Amino acid sequence: MLKATLLKATEASGKILQEYFNGPFEVTSKSSVNDLVTEVDKKSEAAIISVIKETYPDHFILSEEVGEIKTSSTIKWIIDPIDGTVNFANGIPICCISIGVEKDGEIILGAVYNPFMNELFVAEKGQGATLNNKPIHVSSKTDIAKSCLVTGFPYQWEETPNNPLIAFESIVKRGIPVRRLGSAAIDLCWVACGRFDGFYEHHLQPWDSAAGSLIVTESGGKITDFSGNPYSPYTKQVLATNGLIHQALQDLVNGK
Repeated sequence: MLKATLLKATEASGKILQEYFNGPFEVTSKSSVNDLVTEVDKKSEAAIISVIKETYPDHFILSEEVGEIKTSSTIKWIIDPIDGTVNFANGIPICCISIGVEKDGEIILGAVYNPFMNELFVAEKGQGATLNNKPIHVSSKTDIAKSCLVTGFPYQWEETPNNPLIAFESIVKRGIPVRRLGSAAIDLCWVACGRFDGFYEHHLQPWDSAAGSLIVTESGGKITDFSGNPYSPYTKQVLATNGLIHQALQDLVNGK
């Protein structure tokens, strides 16, 4: 029933994104001028929460725009109604809905749906990961020098050692290709299906990575923080790879 509700919520949200894509719709800023939220984010979020509450009115909700809807339930839905809002607001079809389900502190279900590319990634704990119902697996590359990586940048950061630009520079100076798509959830899924070999980002929120983290691990990949500690959606730093280049990418990101 959880999975059926997850898929129903994802589908409902996807229809809204498709309906409003290319506007017109209202766009406003949050923490900075380019940290955007649109009226479509809010409509998508409302549709997702409505579907969940129809079946599970007592479940905990953590969603990007409304924040926490706290209950005593041990099951939490972690929702990003549009991951890649800047892309969506500019008519760039690299954006998605991301919904993870956490039970007793562990992500047990995840779905990431890009309705514009018709790509639905789904993972269930212990059951593997799929793209449009077909099993997916991470890449088999072992040499980071031959890898293709992906990253993202926060809207604001302090000039600290190993900040995002320093880490990025240290990698690209080695001639390693690094892409920047603008959606962490899609980045993680594209690692999971072998399009990328590794992903790292310095500052993410739980809704950015919760669903994608499970999709990565269930496809055979590895996900940690920058120090190699086990992944948590509440840790800002995220490093995900095919597992074979994990230590090498961790070292590069940390300036070693």
